[in-house]
Amino acid sequence: MSRPMLVKLLLLFVVAYALVCLAGRKVHRHFVYVPDKTYVTPEEAGLEGVREVRLKTPDGVTLIAWYKAAPAGKPTLLYFTGNGGSVATHAAKFAEIVDAGYGLLMLNYRGYGGSEGRPTEADNVADAGLAYAYLREQGVPADEIVAYGESLGTSVATQLATGHDVKALVLEAPFNTIVDVGRRRWWFLPLRLVMVDQYRSQDYIGDVRVPLFVVHGTEDSVIPLALAEKLFAAAKQPKEMEIFPEADHNDLYEYGAFRAIDRFLQSLDAKPQARSSNAKKPATAKAAG
Repeated sequence: MSRPMLVKLLLLFVVAYALVCLAGRKVHRHFVYVPDKTYVTPEEAGLEGVREVRLKTPDGVTLIAWYKAAPAGKPTLLYFTGNGGSVATHAAKFAEIVDAGYGLLMLNYRGYGGSEGRPTEADNVADAGLAYAYLREQGVPADEIVAYGESLGTSVATQLATGHDVKALVLEAPFNTIVDVGRRRWWFLPLRLVMVDQYRSQDYIGDVRVPLFVVHGTEDSVIPLALAEKLFAAAKQPKEMEIFPEADHNDLYEYGAFRAIDRFLQSLDAKPQARSSNAKKPATAKAAG
């Protein structure tokens, strides 16, 4: 093959690759967000005593959340879900949390579960602040609000915890950046340039100043344990990570993750002095049997 032909083929490849990257930048959110748009009431999901809440964003979008107030003296979990499903698809987890005596506000992102609009990272983080403000308006003290994130929601919860007073931060199956998650499948694309919504938790975790608890599974097929460990290493004390052998991405509760979370939250009330004294202790990572 002649040199001019090689140069022409190379140029064609570069142009084609650039077009793929540009297309990826336009459509990547369709891969990041996989909502169940179906509107479901708490009653239809089999949850009694749970209130539907409608929040109006500054740009006029109506969001739907489910809320169960906490009993006196118990914290409220402000829960941000993963990239798939909706609050309704988390009904079993909702029930387990409130049955343990906690308050819970679980937010449908834009485009999820009847909420209006389309999700973006910037809007999700801003809307998290709106949900936090709602809890404060309901009289929930800041030091009784636990920021809780699952998968994609771990970055939303982390960013919320850097700018709002909370009791603790709980992360279920977290990652350092969604770019590193995406590289497992889209290794041939420059995702740092392609992706607008990068959910760079590693850029925020160092600013978290409340107790951190992380749960993750060794067999997570969506977010490798190594990415969670990288995020955990960047966090400041006090922090604890519990690893569940054989647990995958969506079945951590089946392996006892919430029991571990419950123990962690109870320990904060049982030993309030631990918040400061633990700051000088090394981080611990425990494997749960």
